[in-house]
Amino acid sequence: MEKIRSFIAIELPGELKQAFAELQRKFRSAGSLPMRWVDPSNIHLTLKFLGDIDAGSTDKIITALEESAKGTTPFNIEVKGLGVFPNMNRIQIIWVGLYGELEKLGQLQKRIETSLKSLGFPPENRPFTPHLTLARVRDYARPDERQKLGQLVSATSFEGKYTINVTAVNLMRSELTREGPIYSKLGAVILK
Repeated sequence: MEKIRSFIAIELPGELKQAFAELQRKFRSAGSLPMRWVDPSNIHLTLKFLGDIDAGSTDKIITALEESAKGTTPFNIEVKGLGVFPNMNRIQIIWVGLYGELEKLGQLQKRIETSLKSLGFPPENRPFTPHLTLARVRDYARPDERQKLGQLVSATSFEGKYTINVTAVNLMRSELTREGPIYSKLGAVILK
């Protein structure tokens, strides 16, 4: 049976993706950095990475998502600030932070974890930390380059009033290509 690399995510508004493109241009203007930038059109809020699934299991996953979303009404998340994982001296990921109705988001994500567990998807070992990934530092980056990146992140602000109106949860497909991943929606569950 065909395998599909997939994940559960919340899509972002176009104006926010444009703001991310501008932010990435600002970073790039600082010179050559050992980074792999996420294409702004591909940035999304991941709730659960599923990995390779059987193509025939998408209906069961959508049903589990529908069960998870029951009782969750649409809500808003705001975007603000930059951060890194794991810390400023050993940067691996540069991300944009979120605030707003994060408690509601966390409850939804937890219900998704629980409902997908019954389909054989193990829950994450680490706590859910909602963020939007802008870039990943390449493995070959030297410690001094990582420190320079930390200084750059600290000196760069990302302000502006950007709201993500969460009205749906999506089952997404990820096709890996040489040019980068191509994402497509396999199904959506609307929050009512």
